[in-house]
Amino acid sequence: MGHSDAEEAGIKGSNDHVHDKAIHQTDVDGASAVVGEIQEENKYAYDDSRKLGITGAVFLILNKMIGTGIFSTPSSIFAATGSVGVSLMLWVIGGFLTFCGLSVWLEFGLAIPRSGGEKNYLEHIYRHPKYLATCVLASQMILLGFSSGNSLAFGRYILYAAGNELKDTYKARGVGVACVTFAVIIHSVAPKWGIRLFNVLGVFKVGVLLFIVFSGFAALAGRRLVEDPRNFDNAFALEKGDGYGGGGAYEYSNALLNIVYSYKGWENANYVLGEIKDPRRTLTIAAPLAVGGVTILYVLANVAYFAAIPKSALAKSEVIVAGLFFKNVFGDSAGARVLPVFVALSNLGNVLAVSFAHARLNQELGKEGLLPGSRFWGSNKPFNSPAAALFLHWIVTIIVLLAPPPGPAYNFIVSLYTYPGAWINSFVAAGLIYLQYQKKEVWNPGWRTFLPVTVIFLLCNAFLAIVPFIPPSNGDFWGDGYPYYVFPVVGVGVLILGGIYWVLWTKFWPAVRGHKLVAERIIDEEGVEVVRYRKVKVVKHG
Repeated sequence: MGHSDAEEAGIKGSNDHVHDKAIHQTDVDGASAVVGEIQEENKYAYDDSRKLGITGAVFLILNKMIGTGIFSTPSSIFAATGSVGVSLMLWVIGGFLTFCGLSVWLEFGLAIPRSGGEKNYLEHIYRHPKYLATCVLASQMILLGFSSGNSLAFGRYILYAAGNELKDTYKARGVGVACVTFAVIIHSVAPKWGIRLFNVLGVFKVGVLLFIVFSGFAALAGRRLVEDPRNFDNAFALEKGDGYGGGGAYEYSNALLNIVYSYKGWENANYVLGEIKDPRRTLTIAAPLAVGGVTILYVLANVAYFAAIPKSALAKSEVIVAGLFFKNVFGDSAGARVLPVFVALSNLGNVLAVSFAHARLNQELGKEGLLPGSRFWGSNKPFNSPAAALFLHWIVTIIVLLAPPPGPAYNFIVSLYTYPGAWINSFVAAGLIYLQYQKKEVWNPGWRTFLPVTVIFLLCNAFLAIVPFIPPSNGDFWGDGYPYYVFPVVGVGVLILGGIYWVLWTKFWPAVRGHKLVAERIIDEEGVEVVRYRKVKVVKHG
């Protein structure tokens, strides 16, 4: 286990015995820390039936990767590039970059096999100032780690199947609220059934993608109800037409952000390593298998879309790309109306996977005593599940889902969700380069990411972090009314907010209150993780 919050207060935690009596220690600032009795104790024990094996880990990754993205974002990718060939190449590049990131996360995951993902990795790399990196990540993951994009797409596909228009309306958002509420409730009350459900939906959504791929092959052979769009004639030409083409660096970076969003989820198993059987073996098999399969399916699905949808219609289809594909191939029949329901269920699987993983990260932050009301957010009560952390995920998702005005909200939500991750990924990749070449400690987790792979991942994320601040070629507005700088400014602002919170949490509040609540994390004799919260009173020496 890593260092504990108790150690920051000068308490030496022990796996064998922790004193319940008040004790005195002196911390690094020369302050006398008076440690009171235990305020609360939480245990986190999971039987093997709740732990994920290789199959469960594959579907946990698949369910987050295959969500809204591949059924919705191809329109914005083509609109930015105006080229069928370049669009397909960007999807291939996205798969390659995903493997680069996966290699980095595998190295860290095998070195630090605990739930929490990049929280643990940033803490290990950036140890001073203590917990600053953790607070910055916490701000991003809590405020922007939502399921709003997939929930909104779920609502729009359900309404589309029922014969409604494709527009973003509050009716669609209401259905999205029901979607995320269902996911949070089942993970809270019946966690085993939540896992079973996203495993089933994982198989189902792979089936939906395969159906689209083979339907695309049929469309290429002439089996469609529209004229041949002839999209593959001179495929790499950079064209400009009705709703597509003419994009510059800003549009290309935004397109790549949308592709990164579609592949996002490759890191999902790292968030829940504490609930995975034999993490070393499971992670090294499940993660590459899932990412490789998804990359192939994504490229072939895009080929299918181009085989059946004219360029202008594709560029302006927004979130309903797959729905338009089904209509052009199968007509406006009952069957074509049922197929969007299948895509909606795929979105539900993604919401289930995201809420499952992100709640574990929120809970880890609560276990560390990092959040206001940490004992509540870190608790497993009353169902031996992170119900409180799931509730936190639900609150943020609902706010982001309902707050933007009707319009191109989906693309805005996608960019807002994805963008801050580029900064976090850049710092993790830079940290890995440092760890591999520093001499102060032994770093040999059993998986080695080659330097060029890490550098490519670092440079790509640095590009995605910086370029959105450059004005787009078509003016000062992105999408349909949103200023181009909104999502990068909000994204960076959230990260800065994490730094401000760190100052309040470590300096201001303890000085005002005269005490702080710290968490001691130990493993007891039965191998069960125990988190004990103590109130620490700090008295400065004159």
